[in-house]
Formats: sequence, structure tokens, C-alpha cells
Amino acid sequence: MGRVRPTYIKRVAIELVRTHPEKFTTDYNHNKLQVSALTDVRYKRMRNRIAGYVTTYRKRPLQ
Repeated sequence: MGRVRPTYIKRVAIELVRTHPEKFTTDYNHNKLQVSALTDVRYKRMRNRIAGYVTTYRKRPLQ
């Protein structure tokens, strides 16, 4: 079983991927930089959690 993430992390991550699909990849470090550029997240930990979920979301096969 995986970790349970708060809904606001998932909501922000999915919204970013839907509005900017070409800017995100399956590379975590690249996604961290993109989250910093596209949002005004003030805390590093929250940015990292959003980038981590974006990476997981992009690796997921289409359903």
C-alpha cells in the first residue's frame, strides 16, 4: 500500500497536469522546477509533495 496524500496536494497536482501537460514528465527533479515556476507555493516541502504526486500521476497508465 502507498502513502495517503491530502486532497489539496492531489487537487493542485492534477490541475497543473491538466492545464500544462507538456511541461511535466516522469522525472521528479524536472517536475520540482516546473511546480516552482508555475505556482506560488511558499513551502519547499509542499512543493516537493506536489511534484512527487505529479510524477506518480504521469507514470500511471491511462485508464
